[in-house]
Amino acid sequence: MTRELWKGNEATAEAAIRAGCMAYFGYPITPQTELLEYMSRKMPEMGRAFVQAESEPAAINMVYGAACTGTRVMTSSSSPGTSLMMEGFSYIAGTEVPMVMVDIMRGGPGLGNIAPGQGDYEQMVHRGGHGDYFPIVLAPSSVQESVDLTVLAFDLAEKYRSITIVLSDGSIGQMMEPAEMPPMQPTKRPVPEWAVSGAKGRDRRILTSIYLDPPAEEKTNIRLFKRWQEIQAKEVRYKDYFMDDARFVVVGFGSVGRIALTAVRTARAEGIPVGLLRPISLNPFPEKILDELSQKTQGLLVVEANTGQMLDDVILATRSRIPVEFYGRLGGLLPMPDEILAEIKRMVKGPLVNDGQARTRWMQRMAQ
Repeated sequence: MTRELWKGNEATAEAAIRAGCMAYFGYPITPQTELLEYMSRKMPEMGRAFVQAESEPAAINMVYGAACTGTRVMTSSSSPGTSLMMEGFSYIAGTEVPMVMVDIMRGGPGLGNIAPGQGDYEQMVHRGGHGDYFPIVLAPSSVQESVDLTVLAFDLAEKYRSITIVLSDGSIGQMMEPAEMPPMQPTKRPVPEWAVSGAKGRDRRILTSIYLDPPAEEKTNIRLFKRWQEIQAKEVRYKDYFMDDARFVVVGFGSVGRIALTAVRTARAEGIPVGLLRPISLNPFPEKILDELSQKTQGLLVVEANTGQMLDDVILATRSRIPVEFYGRLGGLLPMPDEILAEIKRMVKGPLVNDGQARTRWMQRMAQ
């Protein structure tokens, strides 16, 4: 295999095709439109289904129908478009059918802008749809990881009959980097025993998320939660850097985690004992490693392109054992390496305070 220069959105689309995606339904929205455009060209050429729906709610309900047949199906969108799909997410989760979603985040709230952001963490990781369901959420930091995690997303969705989300942003979607594509997977797969595929010669299979009897609904919720516990035990993913002797740790995901690595390397060159933890699976979250870090380090710095949506999960995972500081940029701006380096030096210099007021101190500094 050779590496070729790919734009992030188009690389993600090609990876989905090679992973065996047989049906795509979506609606154009910047900064993910290139993904949809790529699918619109390639899918019909290969005899696969592509539909540009009239809206995001229409697209997610088309995904729902196709997913019930057991085929590999996906959609993609960006922040406000993703918000419109949340009811469909809940129906798909309640019906226990697999699907893949690619969310290329942008600045918000509201219509926002087309610059990269990380403001979708809450609605994707903590379930923007109603009810108790648990999507798998994977966060790439490069074009190559976008490829790899998209392929993985289809496998995990199918394995656990789950919604699996590739949570990226406009920076990764628009950048161009060398990437190696996986081999083309076979398109003909065994029909899952639960799928609706025609009832000739057997009993009908009925897929639904409607449980009007509360005990039956509770039973479904318990089944979903037990499956989630299995996912938590088996599917946590992260990368760490310079952790052997780290006394301080920066925590960032996606493109911000990648930017933070540059700052950490600079800090290391200056003799500062700092490491980096980059969660790849945002759900399930790497709680265990953070719990361990809280017992052997002096402080953490969480860096995000939002007001600290992952910050709360880090504080919970560390059980408030050690001080956790925060630095964020908003509205489509990403933290830059020199900004993160300054925050690292601030944390190391101290004094560190374990009072749960990291956001307040961050906002005070931003106001200066």
